[in-house]
Amino acid sequence: MRLLLDTHAFLWFIMGDSKLSSGARTAIENASNEKFVSASSIWEIAIKVSLGKPTLAEPFPVLIPRELARNGFPVIPLSLAHAARISSMPFHHRDPFDRLLIAQAQEEMLEIISADADLDAYGIKRLW
Repeated sequence: MRLLLDTHAFLWFIMGDSKLSSGARTAIENASNEKFVSASSIWEIAIKVSLGKPTLAEPFPVLIPRELARNGFPVIPLSLAHAARISSMPFHHRDPFDRLLIAQAQEEMLEIISADADLDAYGIKRLW
């Protein structure tokens, strides 16, 4: 499978947080699955860290690049095709970061690992 980790799934995985479902953890740990993180998730984490939520165990510039490399998670950049898909996307979900993830999952034919059931309205396959 080709999987896109939602921002919270990525953070919960690298932090060993029990909020990550066992099914999601198993899918992420399965070496035969390709796992990706969106540039929009990295941006979202940076913004939230600057606001004090979440508090990371280490500084962002140390923790995030190391965990991406350690886990072999390539970062998917934002593209014109992703933006074009967003331009015609219905507003089932208002969060701009989640809308970017949805567009990337659709455009790149990825399944998304997320606890957010609101993503289901877009017809993408969500694992949790």
